[in-house]
Amino acid sequence: MGKLTKFLSRADRLLERLERLLPATVEDELDDAIAWRWRKNQGRGRLEPIRRFNRVSLADLLHVERQKEALERNTRQFLAGLPANNALLWGPRGTGKSSLVKALLNDYAPQGLRLVEVDRLDLTDLPDIVDRLHDSAGRYIIYCDDLSFDDNDATYRALKTVLDGSVLDTPENIVIYATSNRRHLMPEHQSDNQGARIIDGELHQSEAVEEKISLSERFGLWLSFHPLSQERYLDIADHWLRALGADLADAEAARAAALQWALLHGSRSGRAAHQFARDYAGRQALEQGRG
Repeated sequence: MGKLTKFLSRADRLLERLERLLPATVEDELDDAIAWRWRKNQGRGRLEPIRRFNRVSLADLLHVERQKEALERNTRQFLAGLPANNALLWGPRGTGKSSLVKALLNDYAPQGLRLVEVDRLDLTDLPDIVDRLHDSAGRYIIYCDDLSFDDNDATYRALKTVLDGSVLDTPENIVIYATSNRRHLMPEHQSDNQGARIIDGELHQSEAVEEKISLSERFGLWLSFHPLSQERYLDIADHWLRALGADLADAEAARAAALQWALLHGSRSGRAAHQFARDYAGRQALEQGRG
């Protein structure tokens, strides 16, 4: 029995090694979900299906009409096989950047839209991910959320190569959407501008500035998001309160509670409005014995 156990153990280890050497097929990974995450295990990457995806819809996103219209149009072009741009959504936290990408997937999944989420640290695997998706019938957003790079971070070069700059073309069934708190994705220091020079009456930026700008410029579509006014924040809070079934008989009390929530959390954003609505509607239901 002992020899048999050792033999089976060695066989299992051998099979694991062989599996790591064999390329995973697109059909095995991309046939039963609309969204995936890129995951690494013992140095080998795979597409892991996301089973419970955020169900936000485009109708839920208020006061970002300009951004929503532009990204939705670009996505429709992409789905139709027409020329479309990679997109960078930038602005303060909680202003709806990532929610817009998720809502697009939810609304356009029936038309064949799919999404692959890639962490910043895995950007060096982008060429492998592109190869995996190349022969699939779906149309894929490669999604990089909350993207930013440190001064000494070399992973951004992998993103630059895939966006524009490689001798290999990115397949026409792939587009890259990224969100960031930084317009140029990298920190900008005062010292960077000290290297600027005026030559023949023209301003020439320092090499440090040019390097940082060169990455964001490879996104054809830039969409900026901005903090909300008080009334817009309250409007979004009211939308989510109604969506969550809250009792709004005392609208003034709900309004005052929403403002207090924003003050305590230091944020008047769409995210804060949604979080407030969940707290308010949940506490109200509990007090009324509906839990």
